Amino acid sequence: MRSSLFAAALLSTLLTGCTTDPPQNITDSCEIFEDKGGWYRDAKRAADRWGTPIHVQLAIIYQESRFVGDAKPPRDHILWVIPWGRISSAYGYAQAKDSTWEWYVEKTGNRGADRDDFEDAVDFIAWYVHMSNRMLGISKWDAYSQYLAYHEGQGGYRNKSYNGKPWLIKVAKQVKARAASYHTQLARCESTLDDGWDLWPF
Repeated sequence: MRSSLFAAALLSTLLTGCTTDPPQNITDSCEIFEDKGGWYRDAKRAADRWGTPIHVQLAIIYQESRFVGDAKPPRDHILWVIPWGRISSAYGYAQAKDSTWEWYVEKTGNRGADRDDFEDAVDFIAWYVHMSNRMLGISKWDAYSQYLAYHEGQGGYRNKSYNGKPWLIKVAKQVKARAASYHTQLARCESTLDDGWDLWPF
């Protein structure tokens, strides 16, 4: 009986990182990590590996998918009526496109990575921010500029393609504000989270 209960609890723990159900309150970083037990561990590992702050990771995910693991862009339509293919291959928490995800897998060797797995998604975002830092010199703490590079690609950012998209500038400012809010919130709970995150065995 005990072994069955342990196995059920273990399975629940393993599935937590892959769930597509968003946290109850996605506007509060402390509540996000309280709701999703293993997510802090995942974000912390990504931050330690790539140097990308947790609040920047969360702000990008909020903007891209609202923490929905199997999020997809809307469908295009023929004659504005007939549903057709997706407007982009973006998928998952990070809304990573096929080609960009393949680049990540190739460079990191993370062959089993899935875009609908939170652990892989935050590692991808942290890696991408790291690459933008290396290629463009953008601070990993600069959520505004990092989001512009995330959305437009490093080449687009270098060419300042965002200057022709006032709506994107507005969104990037929202990401900056969201990151600042997450950072402030984390200050009140991160020490508690740090005390417990390394107790997770996976």
